[in-house]
Amino acid sequence: MQLNFKQLASLPIFNGICEEDLPAMLNCLGSFQKNYQKDEIILLEGNEVRSVGIILSGIVHMVKEDSEGYQTLLVAMKDGELFGESFSCGSHLDAHVSFFAAAPCTVLFLPFHKIIHSCKISCTFHHRLIENMVQLIGDKNVQLMHKIEVISKKTLREKILTYLQQQALDQDSRQFTIPLSRLELAKYLCADRSALTRELSYMQKDGLISYEKNTFQLL
Repeated sequence: MQLNFKQLASLPIFNGICEEDLPAMLNCLGSFQKNYQKDEIILLEGNEVRSVGIILSGIVHMVKEDSEGYQTLLVAMKDGELFGESFSCGSHLDAHVSFFAAAPCTVLFLPFHKIIHSCKISCTFHHRLIENMVQLIGDKNVQLMHKIEVISKKTLREKILTYLQQQALDQDSRQFTIPLSRLELAKYLCADRSALTRELSYMQKDGLISYEKNTFQLL
């Protein structure tokens, strides 16, 4: 599949870089593109990470699996977001989490060492690319802070309310659609799916929320 350079130019990682410069830039960086089917593993925990992944389409989940095989959803990422950057730029290249396709997705990979080291012809895009990446890493840290805020709550009801309040704030509306299925939300909240479904029903009866499938409203 050929790259859509107009689409690429609109992504945050390439902000401030002209569409006309993208073909030469990606060639200089040694980028490569891969497609994944739903539930396909993109990167397994323990594997070495040498490239930053940019989601061109679809959804990628960052998950942590314990010794008994239970998975905790850490972050759900969509178009334009990065993954693997924390490991590819660290002193230890092994991934401490796994990444898999939560929906069919296309990923563009950029070798990290080529991003931070200028090539022989000193392409002008390198500094801008690094600035954009630092900003996106900061955004990812905010997502992880949101996760910590949610799971630090003592009760399941508090966890649910905190998550829903974050979604309402992000979407600037008290009525909003969450990006996670019930099973995915249970994994994100570190909760049992049945307990989550039951608590949502209780919260609706208590007049805290109303919902229909993935559309919620804070009352």
